[in-house]
Amino acid sequence: MSRRRPYVRSMDGWWRKNPFFVKYMLREGTSVLVGAYSAVVLWGLLALSAGPQAYAGWLAAMSHPFSIVFHLAVLVAVGYHAMTWFAVAPKTMPPLKLGGRAVPAATIVAAQYAGAAVASAVILGAVWGGGA
Repeated sequence: MSRRRPYVRSMDGWWRKNPFFVKYMLREGTSVLVGAYSAVVLWGLLALSAGPQAYAGWLAAMSHPFSIVFHLAVLVAVGYHAMTWFAVAPKTMPPLKLGGRAVPAATIVAAQYAGAAVASAVILGAVWGGGA
């Protein structure tokens, strides 16, 4: 008797067929840029600990046009990741009730944006204001 081989469905490009999965893969792909940015920051910390000349070299590398484009790409990736995370948070958290009424998802998302804006303003104020 001849044995038939089992059917094996192709997995090539499965995520490109559904817009939901495309957005999901894009969001998860942002972690690659964030990981690379973490390596750049670690490199800066190591250069700082190695002395003024090493840190000056790192700063010079950070002023290269490629580095600036990389930092802009990371900023866009982190912004996209934050937007998608803020949008999914009300769906993944337990129901939030205030005064016996459920808090709408739009309110939860708006509160996250407000919290991020306040935290960013505090950090920018500390950096530009010289801290307290």
